[in-house]
Amino acid sequence: MYMRIIIYKIMVDFMKTIFVLNPKAGKGKGLDKIKEKIERISARLGKEAGIYLTKAVGDAEAFARLVSAEAERNGEEVRLIACGGDGTVNEVLNGIIGYDCVALGVMPIGTGNDFVRNFADAERFMDIEAQLCGEIRRCDAIRYSGLLEGRQQTRYCANMFNIGFDCNVVDLTSKIKKYPLMNGSVAYLTAVAGMFIKKKGANLKIEVDGEVVENGQVLLTAVANGSFCGGGVKSSPKASVNDGIMDVNIIYNVSRREFLKKFPYYAKGTHLELSDIDKILYYRQCREVTITPLDGSMRLCTDGEIVDAGTVHMEIVHDAFNFVMPVPQGN
Repeated sequence: MYMRIIIYKIMVDFMKTIFVLNPKAGKGKGLDKIKEKIERISARLGKEAGIYLTKAVGDAEAFARLVSAEAERNGEEVRLIACGGDGTVNEVLNGIIGYDCVALGVMPIGTGNDFVRNFADAERFMDIEAQLCGEIRRCDAIRYSGLLEGRQQTRYCANMFNIGFDCNVVDLTSKIKKYPLMNGSVAYLTAVAGMFIKKKGANLKIEVDGEVVENGQVLLTAVANGSFCGGGVKSSPKASVNDGIMDVNIIYNVSRREFLKKFPYYAKGTHLELSDIDKILYYRQCREVTITPLDGSMRLCTDGEIVDAGTVHMEIVHDAFNFVMPVPQGN
């Protein structure tokens, strides 16, 4: 660990932008090309930049936290560009949170990449030159506390929580994506079809801004900072990552037939426009949510990563972190 800290210190001293690359994201395709472009473009622009390859789950978070603490001690400003999927974004976010000298950027080379879909011109996030010339903005995050994987923790979510059907779909999607030709959206829709047969939901007590709004079996619950999940499903169309509120969607324990009829609208983000949507879905914008699993535990999907959880309290944190908005040269 001491040697790693020394390495991180050297990186902070000489590099203002660090691309945190998850070598397993997107099945590792194009990694060498990305590294070569970062080195070439940063040299041409005269921008200080470096590359860090993550070693295992949790390494991006540990690296981000060490770099952030060192940057704060040195009075420096550092940008960490999370190169991977939403799980990598989540790790880097949890490493930098609370450090105003550090900004989180995203290069979406994973398979879902739902967080960047909340921004216009999402394709610019793959533009390395635009990343190096990016502007700093503030973004919200959801702070959540509770029993996670057997111990009390407080963590942060960048995009969305899913419980019940959606979480089960994400679980199955991660397995399907290992097969050839199964990209984010195809894998997600295949998993939806598979889980539709089981129609497995969750047994929950849900409190929104202190009011109990559900107490029993539901098909799914989504608590959102951003609009998208599952590789482009626009499940929370009114959500915004900088409005200071969360969006809650609860789909009741409806029949397979009813769910199948509404799912295309749910995927496109037009379901709230349906005149009879209140018969199958509860929707509300809020600042706090508490979810208690009535069966003792639940599967909680946070930014695409799943853990076993007990009661979890969620609250929006407005302007929680610095975010790098890519700006193409000439703009």
